[in-house]
Amino acid sequence: MNTIFEEKLKEFKKFDIKDIPLMREYFSHCSLHLSDYSAAFNVMWQPYFEQYYAFIEGCLVFVETFRGRLYFHYPISLDGEGSEDKSLDAIEVLCRERHIRLHYAAVPEEKIGKLIKRYGADVSITNPRRWRDYIYNASDFVTFSGKKFSGQRNHMNKFKKLYPDYEYCELTSADEGEITAFLKEFEDRQIEKGTRIAKEELKSVYGILKHIDFLRLAAGGLRVGGKLIAISIGEACGDTLIVHVEKALTEYEGVYCVMANEFAKRNAAEGINFINREDDSGDRGLRKSKLQYNPVRLGDKYSVTPRRIIDEVKKLPEIETERLKIGEITEAFAQDFYRLEYDKERNKYWGYNWRDHLEGEPTAEYFLNGIREDFALKEEMPLGIFLNDKLVGEVVLHNFGYRGECEAGVRLLPEYEGNGYAKETLLAAMEYAFYGLDVETVLAKCYKQNVKSRNTLLSAGMRANGEDETFYYFIKTAAM
Repeated sequence: MNTIFEEKLKEFKKFDIKDIPLMREYFSHCSLHLSDYSAAFNVMWQPYFEQYYAFIEGCLVFVETFRGRLYFHYPISLDGEGSEDKSLDAIEVLCRERHIRLHYAAVPEEKIGKLIKRYGADVSITNPRRWRDYIYNASDFVTFSGKKFSGQRNHMNKFKKLYPDYEYCELTSADEGEITAFLKEFEDRQIEKGTRIAKEELKSVYGILKHIDFLRLAAGGLRVGGKLIAISIGEACGDTLIVHVEKALTEYEGVYCVMANEFAKRNAAEGINFINREDDSGDRGLRKSKLQYNPVRLGDKYSVTPRRIIDEVKKLPEIETERLKIGEITEAFAQDFYRLEYDKERNKYWGYNWRDHLEGEPTAEYFLNGIREDFALKEEMPLGIFLNDKLVGEVVLHNFGYRGECEAGVRLLPEYEGNGYAKETLLAAMEYAFYGLDVETVLAKCYKQNVKSRNTLLSAGMRANGEDETFYYFIKTAAM
């Protein structure tokens, strides 16, 4: 994780296999049915994604980095929807306060309705076909009964006729050497011209062998004449047996059917209703094969990106009050804005100090480009406060959240204080937020030492909304 992400995700710890005992109960009771919410999946794919985790409001939450973005996974809860909702609330607050764009990955189908209800129509959703898991009735794999499994039964019967001395064997970490030798033969015969994903997946299989016992995985194989010709490795998560590894030497005709059947008979115990055989990664042959086993459904993995109100704002507004005009700060006012930004005493209560991020002396252009970039990135809406065509200060709508909230802040040049301009500006900015942007809630905070700011916020109709060691907090809705 780069240093920016590390600073923003202070509560999260880099995932390591040694952390699995802390998470074991969450994985074993997880009812989300997807492979992404299992212990072995996270261990196997750890080399390819930077993964971090935290326990938030009683839930286990994973976040991964991909192409410069952070993606949260849906919270894994032991206590049901109550703790899930609190965890989602906390993630939103964290993203709003740390300026993180909120993205969810691998959201299961049964949770999509909740997120749509939570965020309304302002949400972007994708569901790539190649990453959907194949989910089957466990009982079907135990019996392969009925007309739709006649092909599987024929393959099994042929295998058993050709190899009557075959045997199923339990495997453990102690069998790493034998399994590795089998995988080497499998790789030489069947992966030589495979896809990049197939090669990465096989590499991850090698990496997990020594951890079979530590992860409490179910592992089994088929031997013919004492030679290992097939393996399966999986784990139980809630009512689902997730099969992470299925490999076999295809010259033994029917071997995959027999391996799937034998593994299910021994590991789809009471309480296991489904078998998840993971995705096909877009591989044509694998897709055809997995469909032939008659999945009851595909386990959708939705990527969800809630939109904030500011994301749709294309242009800064022009607002007029009885005495003031509020709008974009242009080059004509660059020097006055420089004076506002540069004034150390003026900005000690602003919450951002450019001196922490810049070596040397800034220019007027530096500050002007900064606020333009902030708006372009949809971090904030920076607006100048003008009196008789002179810049007297700045009002900012920022920290836009995912539930219709934003934060407001005002600062003035020293010679314009004491005239009620801050209150007048704040009232106008909140009016615009409520009725121009359809914001639900406007928030604000001020340092406890900043008595003037506290009085201004209260006089503008904001209500006290708590405090901590550093700040007083305020809130206002359109109804207040």
